[in-house]
Amino acid sequence: MTNMIIGILLLLTFFAFIVYVIKGGNLMLGFFFMAILWSIIGLVPLQTAIQKVFAEPALNYGPTIIYIAFGSWFGRVLVDSGIAQSISAKTEKVGRKSPLLAAILVVLVTAFIFVSAYGVGSVIAIGVILLPILFSLGLPKPVAVAAFTMAIGSSMYVNVVLFNQIKAFFPQVQFGGKYLQFGWTAMGIQLVAVIIFLLLNSKKIHANQVKTEMAEEVSTDPALPKINPVAYIIPVLPVFFNMVLHWDAVPALVLSTILAMLLTGKLKSYKGAVEFINNTIQQAISDIAGLVMFLMALVMFSSAAVMNTQRFQGIFAALIPSNTLVLAITIGVLAPLALFRGPLHVWGAGAATAAVLAATGMFSPYFLLPLLYIPSIMAVSGDITQSWNVWALEYTKVQAKEFYKYTIPVMWTVSIVNELVGWVFFGR
Repeated sequence: MTNMIIGILLLLTFFAFIVYVIKGGNLMLGFFFMAILWSIIGLVPLQTAIQKVFAEPALNYGPTIIYIAFGSWFGRVLVDSGIAQSISAKTEKVGRKSPLLAAILVVLVTAFIFVSAYGVGSVIAIGVILLPILFSLGLPKPVAVAAFTMAIGSSMYVNVVLFNQIKAFFPQVQFGGKYLQFGWTAMGIQLVAVIIFLLLNSKKIHANQVKTEMAEEVSTDPALPKINPVAYIIPVLPVFFNMVLHWDAVPALVLSTILAMLLTGKLKSYKGAVEFINNTIQQAISDIAGLVMFLMALVMFSSAAVMNTQRFQGIFAALIPSNTLVLAITIGVLAPLALFRGPLHVWGAGAATAAVLAATGMFSPYFLLPLLYIPSIMAVSGDITQSWNVWALEYTKVQAKEFYKYTIPVMWTVSIVNELVGWVFFGR
């Protein structure tokens, strides 16, 4: 009876937290407060809470922060060295003869770059080049922006920085092996959906009829660096080293970063190399500073959820389908609940959902991670609460309702299909 009462109180605070997030509450403070609240409600002894909820989880999360830091540095070097911009600029030439093919190529190039690059700074650096190219091809702005953000979202399935953020809930899952097989498959499915989206809107593409001012500025920008074409393979090297050579992400990222600097002439002089390395490291760490503190609060809350497993396991067992296929289909159908940082968005109110589901032990973490990653990537790809999506809308003056009109149908379909794919890989 005590467990039932405490379980109900935990769930009430869980739903209150969801409301708090949807209304725009600060996530870091929210998770930290929830960790305290769940420790109190769950009657966790003070010394146990201090050690097991607040100390050990933060200390044990150190290795993951290392992955995020090196991934962020690699992404920053990819942008600041000019590799990403050079790859982007090469796509414009195709548009003079085949605008639809050029638009598809832009989508593929975007996905290729963000396999390793990450963060709103990287998106802006690439977006100011690729979006005007899409406009110059005759794509309506809402179509161009939707294609661009959904292409970025597709890469997040195999982006080591984002993966290590969701790994906070499922530390047993490794970035490699069977997960990457699923990740590349899910990424491919989303990219195919974006290409189909462009084909369905091909009648709206009018080649070279309108050259916007932004497109002219980008296409004639003399500041674009000249890059050795060999450097174009750099964005996928970390994943290659992991999948083919079975390297850990840290040496894979470090070697790829060094090669990026070497091939772009950033190591020609000692003074120039030190300055470039210092600048990119400082910017990379600055990019993730807030994220690291958010993740610290998140793992504390996850640990508080684990401490309370017995309190709500019975309730969840009665509410959640035990059949993995039914659960996967259900999450796919309900994927739009990830929008607006809702209860299926792991970097929103869904963090509580993920923490509670992981704590119950009802399902394999290898199944739960893609189960909840998929609707979260729907939000990353097409929701206005994602920082780089907000930038894209402001930069292009596209209205949110126009953006949603294109992204929600595509990403909802992709979510259902990828949930089934995730079940095939991990749920059977």
